[in-house]
Amino acid sequence: MKTAFIGLGVMGYPMAGHMQKAGFQVTVYNRTTAKAEKWAAEHGGSFAPTPAEAVDGAEIVCMCVGNDDDIRSVTYGDQGVLAGMSKGATLVDHTTASAQIAREIERDANAAGFGFIDAPVSGGQAGAENGALTVMIGGQQDAYDKAVPVIESYAKMQRLLGPAGSGQLAKMVNQICIAGLVQGLSEGIAFGQRAGLDMNATIEVISKGAAGSWQMDNRYKTMIEGEFEFGFAVDWMRKDLGIAMNEAQSNGATLPVVELVDRFYSEIQQAGGNRYDTSSLIKRLS
Repeated sequence: MKTAFIGLGVMGYPMAGHMQKAGFQVTVYNRTTAKAEKWAAEHGGSFAPTPAEAVDGAEIVCMCVGNDDDIRSVTYGDQGVLAGMSKGATLVDHTTASAQIAREIERDANAAGFGFIDAPVSGGQAGAENGALTVMIGGQQDAYDKAVPVIESYAKMQRLLGPAGSGQLAKMVNQICIAGLVQGLSEGIAFGQRAGLDMNATIEVISKGAAGSWQMDNRYKTMIEGEFEFGFAVDWMRKDLGIAMNEAQSNGATLPVVELVDRFYSEIQQAGGNRYDTSSLIKRLS
């Protein structure tokens, strides 16, 4: 199957590699051409100078860019994805963005004869590199069914959750939950350190009980050591929390913990920690 991947960031680069390894014929596009050239040399696929050329003839087109504006910049226009896709092809957007942009793209893709699903991912850079992402999906069943074989090349879990936008809404739920978990873990570790506990031993015990979580299992050691170069950046988390808070204003939900944690992350940014991973919340408490 001929496929394409648009956007070779820390997530897209390995995701496209898994597609090629799984036997799909992949053409990539990236704003920085040197990165696309490097990917092609490393994985044996090909690259194109524009999104439209990259998707020419592809049955499945995946993209993973930065935000709503980035999605529009690669999707529309004479050199955009929609201008180059073939009738009957399916567009899979892995960007974490708003539910509204997902609905807009589906409308325009369907009008042009293409399928579309919004499919944001969770699992971070490690999940992308290991082909073990979780994918939350919104869209129509037929578009989803066509995309499943490609998605399974880099995902350990994927599910269609409802109409277009549902994937983005589910990703908002994911980030809302993570925000509270990381803050709670930060406070627990900081409290235990001040109380004189051996926190490595303490976390090893409590992680097997009701307090256990992915964040605890994967971040407690580096948090104790004060190392924050291992995951999803504070800048990206604040973008995601902003999307969730904007959606909450529309649907009437209240997010008091998210609003508080977002302010804490802004303090980390002001202290120069823009690229620290999200577990850096503990720095505020030391």
